[in-house]
Amino acid sequence: MDTAAGECVKNSAGMYGVASLGNQVKNIARELFEGARGSHDWEHTSRVCGLCKKIGPLEGADMNVLVVAAYLHDIGRCWQDRSNGRVCHAEKGAEMAAGIVLDLPFSDVQKENIVHCVRSHRFRENQVPETIEAKVLYDADKLDAIGAIGVARAYLFAGELGAMLHNPYMDAEDALSYSKNDTGYREYKVKLSRIRDNIMTKEGRRIADDRHAFMETFFEQFLDEYKGER
Repeated sequence: MDTAAGECVKNSAGMYGVASLGNQVKNIARELFEGARGSHDWEHTSRVCGLCKKIGPLEGADMNVLVVAAYLHDIGRCWQDRSNGRVCHAEKGAEMAAGIVLDLPFSDVQKENIVHCVRSHRFRENQVPETIEAKVLYDADKLDAIGAIGVARAYLFAGELGAMLHNPYMDAEDALSYSKNDTGYREYKVKLSRIRDNIMTKEGRRIADDRHAFMETFFEQFLDEYKGER
């Protein structure tokens, strides 16, 4: 499917100006989410793009680069899901994004930045977001993983895996990802509770503070209710 997307761009890029690139790439990217799991579907990408449009101007980002990168950031996700985490969706997505932007009317620096944004939005090992556009995209993607929407997505993802509601007999830190013990609470304990401290932009941190506080309250009550204490 990524090959078809690349061909679509090659056949039509010359017909568009920079102003319409966002919609062009949006249409290409959207097709790649057909059949995607709900926790990382097109709606997630749309929300991330919305957050980028909110944070980007305040941080002085190149919005043409940022919006395109936002639409493309998760296009490799289905490969990671199919492999139960063995394939890194950021690496796969960067490979796909490089082909998609190849013939678009961006400068070489902008194209490299888009690919960098996609590759580094997961922030693993040496893939550190270095440009302001990559930092904004990283923050937007992580903000959609916390707060009320983050809690909902955590349980949606657990349901997709067939995970338990909760396992009080196992330390969440010891549970394996993509297993029946990869619960919503494990997602919070191992990942979501740590996101706020790694947010990179000023506006992103402001949003993260509010969303983090909601999660703390939610999971405190969740555990009390699970134990029948509330």
